[in-house]
Amino acid sequence: MAFQRYLAEEVAIDHADGVLPRREALRRLALLGLGVSTASALLAACGGDGEPAPAGGSGAAAPPPPGVETEAVTFPGPEGRTVQGAFAAADRPGGAVLVIHENRGLNDHIRSVAGRLAASGYSALAIDLLSAEGGTAAVGDEAAAMAALSGAPPERFVADMRAGLDELERQAPDQKLAAIGFCFGGGMAWTLLAAGEPRLAAAAPFYGPLPEGADFSGSPNAAVLGIYAEQDARVNATREAATAALEAAGLPHEIVTYPGANHAFFNDTGPRYDQDAATQAYAKVLDWFGRYLS
Repeated sequence: MAFQRYLAEEVAIDHADGVLPRREALRRLALLGLGVSTASALLAACGGDGEPAPAGGSGAAAPPPPGVETEAVTFPGPEGRTVQGAFAAADRPGGAVLVIHENRGLNDHIRSVAGRLAASGYSALAIDLLSAEGGTAAVGDEAAAMAALSGAPPERFVADMRAGLDELERQAPDQKLAAIGFCFGGGMAWTLLAAGEPRLAAAAPFYGPLPEGADFSGSPNAAVLGIYAEQDARVNATREAATAALEAAGLPHEIVTYPGANHAFFNDTGPRYDQDAATQAYAKVLDWFGRYLS
């Protein structure tokens, strides 16, 4: 239920910030299973008037240059299923990274993240967590993708992510493994850590929901970099719990909050893109991976 609530709140906040008109917000909440009265109450509770919020930082700036071109891949998943993804190989990899998408599924932005990581020296696999539905492209629009993700059990996502790590081991043998995720994918990165994954040497969740009662002791080798945005009050409420769970597990960790930035500031295709914060965060991630994957 935690992820379903998170996704519904995401729609409501997008409406409050003027990203989604009321009619579209209600449509998306209906796809998530909310009735009209419940959806209307949620929109009201999140405040705002549906007018576009001022962009943070340098949101109008050009996106970063493209990285290595990705190739579509498929690989064996749990229960005989096939998992889809996009892979980008580094020339001389210093590690291998599982890239976990936002609630829109595997799109061009997430593919570009994998390509940038490969250009920076880390072979990367962007996984499609809608593979069981035939893949993101088969699902339809963003609202349908969000609804499909909301309706799937987290255990399925964990099994698919572990299959993604298996594929990274095949594509980039003898490399240490990491995971990076954004929004919903940040929550998935936290979930993978909480499920216990000793193969992870590093992880970098970006502003994602923390699983309830998270215990990271089953991922004893992971060094965790948590990325937050100053204006993202909804997600920032979990920072203390994330820090406490990391300390309880004895994991190397750092929590970084970028001033002036808002939720999804790293997405250069989105309305809250903040080039300054995104550039700093990417440099921080590369430094983190350089320390713990080498």
